[in-house]
Amino acid sequence: MLDIIQHDTIQELRLARAPVNALDPGLVHALRVAIEAAPSEGVRALVLSGAPGLFSAGLDVPALLQLEREEFRVFWNDFFGLCAALARSPIPVAAAITGHAPAGGAVLSIMCDYRIMARGAYRIGLNEVQVGLSVPECIQAALRRLVGPYRAERLMVVGAMLDAEQADAIGLVDELVDSNAVVPRAIAWLEELLKFPQRAMSETRRLARADLAAVFADPHALPVDDFLDRWFAPEAQAVLHALVARLKSKG
Repeated sequence: MLDIIQHDTIQELRLARAPVNALDPGLVHALRVAIEAAPSEGVRALVLSGAPGLFSAGLDVPALLQLEREEFRVFWNDFFGLCAALARSPIPVAAAITGHAPAGGAVLSIMCDYRIMARGAYRIGLNEVQVGLSVPECIQAALRRLVGPYRAERLMVVGAMLDAEQADAIGLVDELVDSNAVVPRAIAWLEELLKFPQRAMSETRRLARADLAAVFADPHALPVDDFLDRWFAPEAQAVLHALVARLKSKG
């Protein structure tokens, strides 16, 4: 479910959970472990990538609806831990957004240092409201630092999904390239970054990202119980089960 590919001292973590790279407990845990382990293994930078045409479809709702509350608590702690691993990574991380990136896929990308997205009819956004979920404050904070408070509000309140050109225009992503160039460009961006004097670059990067890192500094302060309450609330459950029913009818 996760391919680890070495490009010299840059490591690519490629989501490989067919068919749509949906984030289930296994994939989230594997990705978190890989990100946390990379610096101690001599990796100097990371690329987070997906399949051509689809970065990640977000949370695996059908699988997660099968979990009891305490099982879901374990998953959500792991998901916030994954966000923290990206936000607080001591080495730079580039998101190679190879296609669509709704909800959880977008969340992973906004925690990274830099976002390169495939040009074309692909969409990205925090569309949680459309499936009956609210966006936790720690994730809202990450979006606000990219696009500004008011624009972030407008996007999240309606669960907007933007095409690649719109996302680039507002700073939700940093570059657009052809789909076959997304991963190579991410590697090239990191290679350029690694040419700078490392102590100076790393310390400046640490200070520049301190606001994002601080959001995830205390795992016990993250809104796990709030999100659990909202996930198991009748409104959210009704919308989520309706979503799964629609997916099954299309399958």
